[in-house]
Amino acid sequence: MPLRSALIPMTPVPQAALPAEFAVSPAEDVAAASCFASGLEAAHPRAFSPSATATIIRDLCELFKLRVVALVLVTGWGGFYLGRNCFYQNSGGFYPGSTGTHISVLTGGLWCALLGIGLVSAGAGALNEAFEHQIDARMKRTAGRPVAAGRFSLAQGVVAGLGALALGAVWLTLTANLLTAVLALLTAFTYVAVYTPLKRVTALATFIGAFPGAMGPVLGWTAARGRIEWPAVALFAILFVWQFPHLMSIAWLYREDYARAGIRVLPVVDPGGRSTVAEALSFALLLIPVSLAPWTLGLAGATYAVLAAALGLVYLGYSIRFARILRAITENEGRKLARDLLKASILYLPLLIAALMFCATAKR
Repeated sequence: MPLRSALIPMTPVPQAALPAEFAVSPAEDVAAASCFASGLEAAHPRAFSPSATATIIRDLCELFKLRVVALVLVTGWGGFYLGRNCFYQNSGGFYPGSTGTHISVLTGGLWCALLGIGLVSAGAGALNEAFEHQIDARMKRTAGRPVAAGRFSLAQGVVAGLGALALGAVWLTLTANLLTAVLALLTAFTYVAVYTPLKRVTALATFIGAFPGAMGPVLGWTAARGRIEWPAVALFAILFVWQFPHLMSIAWLYREDYARAGIRVLPVVDPGGRSTVAEALSFALLLIPVSLAPWTLGLAGATYAVLAAALGLVYLGYSIRFARILRAITENEGRKLARDLLKASILYLPLLIAALMFCATAKR
């Protein structure tokens, strides 16, 4: 999305919008503003107080979307662990498989890879919030985000995002390999420059956004192995398919917000919910055979296959239950069904990754 020709200046948060503990007198406001040249104090009065400092920290966490970053890091950890531990190749310098070798899942290379992946992911999140600040301001769920609420300017959001992207890419190049750095930047570009503007144009943006959303384990794998291989593709496929029931539950929960902001998710395009339910059910069903791909490729044994099938059936069960939104009597009933599917999706992914790591088999 092109940048506006004029950046939005940093402006103070209206006093009425602040909690009582943050309210300041005009004299205090002037005194605080004189202490900092960066402009943060104008957005966060009494910046030296612990409460205001905590507010700034919360804003930075929100700007960089640390909850999303955490999910990316969990999947990246799984990809790195499997890539490093499950294939043996003496000439290439890779470690023996994890079976019987007692190799720790926490290594220096892992921390370096996760730091770089996390920085790039955080940078993409900051750029997304900066470019969507006007849209965010129209939605109740996102109106309090720091750029949308004016606590950070558009320029600050963009600089923070680009800085994190650059730092992460350089770090990955130096500590992992160039392939991982390039893939991470391509992932960020697709998310920020393709998916973000398309959300206001077509409901297919969800499908396109699922591509960068599934790259976490691939980045972990390439950081460990230096190349893309079929097991990495299998991990990508699992993440790709998993996202659709997850995203449909979110879209249904906040469909009024999305409609207000002009974001064309399926519940907005088809308010009746049939398309939303069909997409959630079809991908939940597809996820069961897709999740067995690591077993088919020999990445994990039969125990993993049983656990993956069981988790997939539970996820499918919640997706089937989600279909009751079509005949929900009250709004609260429909929201509860969507929220239950959302919770199930959040639990499914780390449990599946943990099962795969625990049941991984070594190739010698």
